[in-house]
Amino acid sequence: MTAGASGQTAKRWERWKRVSRRIRVPLGFIAAIIYLFELWRRAPRPGAIAWSLALVLPGLWLRAYAAGYVKKNRELTVTGPYAHTRNPLYVGSTLIAAGFAVALMSWPMALVLAGGFALIYIPVIASEEQFLRTTFAGFDDYCRLVPRLIPRLTAARVARPPEDVSGAGQHDPGSKPGFSLELYLKHREYNAAIGAALLYLSLLFLRPALAAIFIHH
Repeated sequence: MTAGASGQTAKRWERWKRVSRRIRVPLGFIAAIIYLFELWRRAPRPGAIAWSLALVLPGLWLRAYAAGYVKKNRELTVTGPYAHTRNPLYVGSTLIAAGFAVALMSWPMALVLAGGFALIYIPVIASEEQFLRTTFAGFDDYCRLVPRLIPRLTAARVARPPEDVSGAGQHDPGSKPGFSLELYLKHREYNAAIGAALLYLSLLFLRPALAAIFIHH
């Protein structure tokens, strides 16, 4: 690839990242509208809701597990779930989104969620990797051992460079090795569980409530 073509590609990529930030909220509204439409169109099946838990619960667990390890902008996290995939939070979010698409048995919802991942998560991941590559000397070595998304089965043994070793005191969240409940609470990851619970309540009770309101009127 010539220098000119490489420059054009870089410019298009930067434009895409800017566009992805602008359409994030509109895509959320579109997903919510389709969700409500699919919920109005047909009643969710109890079996589908039960099967969705096989995706949603692991997704919530993975996000919670990752939130107890990651120290954003302070060090390169290479342990816990980050020894299996470089983006466990996004993998967890994908599992949760897929689970709710299964709960609704909705292809339109699945397509919107897949499109949202391509339009938003991919450029966000690229931006984050660019930051990590310029901030932490060991990031390229980490990338060679750990896949971007699809987790490897065994934990990678990644040597942390000296500048990544935290010299924080004992009151620093996550200063001790292993999962940190303090980090989990600091990142407010419990909001994901609350959101999932509200979505399941809407699957179970919102449609009957709306039907009762319209019938009585």
